[in-house]
Amino acid sequence: MTDFSHLVHQANLIGGAWVGAESGAVFDVTNPATGDVIARVPNAGEVETRRAIDAAHAAFPAYAALPLNDRVAMMRRLHQAILDNQEALAWMMTAEQGKPLVEARAEIASSAAYVLWFAEEARRIYGEIIPSPVKGRRLMTTRHPVGVVAAITPWNFPSSMLARKIGPALAAGCTVVVKPASATPLSALVWGQLAEQAGFPPGVVNVLTGSARAIGGEIMANPKVRKITFTGSTDIGKDLIRAAAGTVKRVSMELGGNAPFMVFDDADLDRAVTGALFAKFRNAGQTCVCTNRLYVQSGIYDRFTEAFAARVAAMKVAPGHEAGAEQGPMIDEAAIAKMEDLLADALSKGGQLVTGGGRHARGGLFFQPTVVKNATTDMRMNSEEIFGPVAAIYRFDTEDEVVALANDTEYGLAAYAYTQDMARMFRLQDQLGYGLLGINEVAIVTPEAPFGGIKESGVGREGGRQGIEDFLDLKYTCIGGL
Repeated sequence: MTDFSHLVHQANLIGGAWVGAESGAVFDVTNPATGDVIARVPNAGEVETRRAIDAAHAAFPAYAALPLNDRVAMMRRLHQAILDNQEALAWMMTAEQGKPLVEARAEIASSAAYVLWFAEEARRIYGEIIPSPVKGRRLMTTRHPVGVVAAITPWNFPSSMLARKIGPALAAGCTVVVKPASATPLSALVWGQLAEQAGFPPGVVNVLTGSARAIGGEIMANPKVRKITFTGSTDIGKDLIRAAAGTVKRVSMELGGNAPFMVFDDADLDRAVTGALFAKFRNAGQTCVCTNRLYVQSGIYDRFTEAFAARVAAMKVAPGHEAGAEQGPMIDEAAIAKMEDLLADALSKGGQLVTGGGRHARGGLFFQPTVVKNATTDMRMNSEEIFGPVAAIYRFDTEDEVVALANDTEYGLAAYAYTQDMARMFRLQDQLGYGLLGINEVAIVTPEAPFGGIKESGVGREGGRQGIEDFLDLKYTCIGGL
């Protein structure tokens, strides 16, 4: 076991000081694999949030005015600090979130990669010279940091979701107030420590734990916060968008998904099965880009289902710290109950259980990796985001049919397809209503490419050169009399 105690913070970072809630209230952070309490962190509210926003607002002018090389150097030191602590950070994440260590290590590496990417993008915040239609004028555009950014992050990827928000904010010259999910606060609080080590001035990075309603309410009402960036459910995202209207905050929303995974008759069967296994069961199915609906063409349906179910049945379900663990526990009891409800509905409507089907023999928050075949569109799991280790397999006959089925949702985050027909690949690119498309690949997220959805799956992009744009204001200047 790797010791991570030196990275555990049981206080909030506000204006460069590690403090508790003024009321002294705390809440427990538990290991979902064991139920053990691993930390107690402040239960902060409006008062602490207002102080954090004030600290970020006060720190903004000086931080925004820093020479570019200074800002880039701090971000490079932050990148290195994450990598230097990768193993301990991974063990800490697994302890509070439950995912297997191999996944936690990959997430920490991804977090560092996003910081480095945006350190480099800070050098490419370009403006333009615009040809003037009138003699004696010079027209130009410049980009400037928006100001104080509030980041609200989820429990399923407690580090990388933060990296995709803090990285571009700091690169742009913004200061940040972070509110992580209460289930996984330690992976966010440690960013405060690493930012201090990297040399970021007090008040540039502030981290609060506590009441989502109280902290979120102050963030949305406070005019000093100029941008909100959020990853979470579509329902909460809609509430935040409405609340942002009061002070006309800029919003970035990475919301829910209902990802289709299409396997055509001409697909490489082994590659498709391996891809489906990763796309469905990574993080116990608790990701926004996880496969939600597996569509398999009739000619390959039975062979795919048999091969896929055999791989699923062989998965090792165990605490994330255990060697060889492929699926850890779910995050809480409500997540288990949701799987049971969705399965009961599917089986009552003609679905056939192939493997799994209930709580795991390990007990606690462990659930069996599950496959249901003969899924139909009237099942709840067809329209609801499953967010767990249950795979529903639908049969289709034609390309037009599966495209219509895939698009029949209000969501538009990620979609996957396996085919060797090049013409079909480009047809799918044109016809599928999703912000992300993986063809013969499922591990498609990378700092170099934009991440985000369309329709009710979100607004804005994270990653790529586009990822920094939402943290910048565009100014136009006209100089006359030249």
